[in-house]
Amino acid sequence: MDYESFKTWFETLGRAWENRDPHAAAALFTEDAIYHENPFEEPMHGRTAIYRYWSEETQAQEQIRFHSEILGVTQDTGFAHWWVSFVRISSKNKVELDGICAIRLNDEHLCYSLREWWHAREQGAIGTQAL
Repeated sequence: MDYESFKTWFETLGRAWENRDPHAAAALFTEDAIYHENPFEEPMHGRTAIYRYWSEETQAQEQIRFHSEILGVTQDTGFAHWWVSFVRISSKNKVELDGICAIRLNDEHLCYSLREWWHAREQGAIGTQAL
């Protein structure tokens, strides 16, 4: 893996999130990819599970803004810092996430392993006090 291919992959994932496009997000993964969204839960296995996850999450969000910084790339792993803000549709609460991830891409630039660690801050509906 090289810096530019990882950066392109990660920017494409960010656009998929902003556009609420689970098909575009899932297309970035291999059929048998492992996705560790939370270190305390079992990972998702396979593109279908990843699609389902992205579909459920992004359809509950609006006004999504994604930013990222590539921290480094080794021969087989890319590391990135990402942060995103969105409004939760059901409550109108503003949510901010800040995370780090380690991603492994195959020779076709598809992800076969993703691990992320993130924190969230959620504020009351826009114009109200923080929770």
